[in-house]
Amino acid sequence: MEYNTEREQLIIPEYGRHVQKMINHATTLNNKVEQQKCVDAIIAFMGQMNPHFRDVKEFTHKLWDHLHIMSDFKLDIESPYKKPEIRKLAERPEKMIYPDNKIKFSYYGNTVQTMIDSAIKMEGDEREILTGMIANQMKKSYILFNESSVDNNMIRLHLKQMSKNQLTLTSDFEFIRSASVRQGGGKSSSKKSNSKKKNYKKNYKQ
Repeated sequence: MEYNTEREQLIIPEYGRHVQKMINHATTLNNKVEQQKCVDAIIAFMGQMNPHFRDVKEFTHKLWDHLHIMSDFKLDIESPYKKPEIRKLAERPEKMIYPDNKIKFSYYGNTVQTMIDSAIKMEGDEREILTGMIANQMKKSYILFNESSVDNNMIRLHLKQMSKNQLTLTSDFEFIRSASVRQGGGKSSSKKSNSKKKNYKKNYKQ
């Protein structure tokens, strides 16, 4: 018995060993006409593995590129697409640039900081309205991070720090209630849970 670990390693395993053997056979054909027919048949078979992509131009291009790669670039055939360059395939991809956002309070996220920067550029009523919206969003984010009650004065302090003392809330500003932020919060949910407990105890005694 021959195990796969003892066989030649597949270049692109997704197509399986049978496709690799067919491509290897195509490279041994000396007759160009026969070789072209063989390659066209292999491309058609490779396309049948993903029939919903078979007629997509980009997918067909990828099949031909994979064919050349799996043949170790030994096939000199007519292709509707340019043969890929070995040099480009060996090139290392460029290093990805990750955003270097320094967020003072991670639980508020970068979006809140972006909103604060936008509010600083505004003036008048628009600035005041957006500042209030930001404060309420900060309270929502904080409660999701910490399910305990949140002090509104702390939100005021964090807003002041994140805006570098450029945004302040009016003295009569009213924050949203903490109970309305939590899912299933408020008095109504507590009443429902108490009624369920009473019904359970009643039914259990019966």
